[in-house]
Amino acid sequence: MTGTEATVFVVDDDPSVRRSTERLVRSMGFGVRSFSSAREFLDNARMEGPGCLVLDVRMPGLSGLDLQRELTQSGRKIPIIFVTGYGSIPMTVRAMKAGAVEFLTKPYRSRDLLAAIRGAVDRDRAWHRARLEVEALRERHARLTPREREVLAHVVAGSPNKQIAGQLATAERTIKFHRAHIMKKMQAESLAELVRMAGQLGVTSPSTPSPVPKDS
Repeated sequence: MTGTEATVFVVDDDPSVRRSTERLVRSMGFGVRSFSSAREFLDNARMEGPGCLVLDVRMPGLSGLDLQRELTQSGRKIPIIFVTGYGSIPMTVRAMKAGAVEFLTKPYRSRDLLAAIRGAVDRDRAWHRARLEVEALRERHARLTPREREVLAHVVAGSPNKQIAGQLATAERTIKFHRAHIMKKMQAESLAELVRMAGQLGVTSPSTPSPVPKDS
């Protein structure tokens, strides 16, 4: 999958590596921005759309692993492909555990980097789509009234209208009315879709009060 809306960031202190990687990325139809150091990337990169980061491990100042840690701590999410001429198993394990999607040792084959970039961009596109979908769902959920949110929690728990009406001390037809409004506001085509939406939003089932023990 290609697309000019995706941007590949390249961080490497070797100008020749940056130039060759830029040519490779442009041949895929992606945008590319290069930086000679991790600090330059942190100070200037704007990660607004889908993309990935091709990152050298060993550089003067902040290393690639240091940059990965800073991005994680600041909540800036982007798939990272590490490249290095001095790879080791512990280093690779550390990078992958921290969320890297690939670890390539120089000199690597162009097709290996191409495959890694395609996979990383596709992964980031999927993450961006999911994030935008959740944001849209949150906006719809915010338009529900407090009572509709209460009914929604019971609906996704699988409770029938009659039971919900009893739990909320209202008429069954009122619950049907609320359900219809919830479906319309959430733009759900079916109950299954509504349940999926609720799961994405983290809507939980209402807690069932403990029964009051009877006097013996």
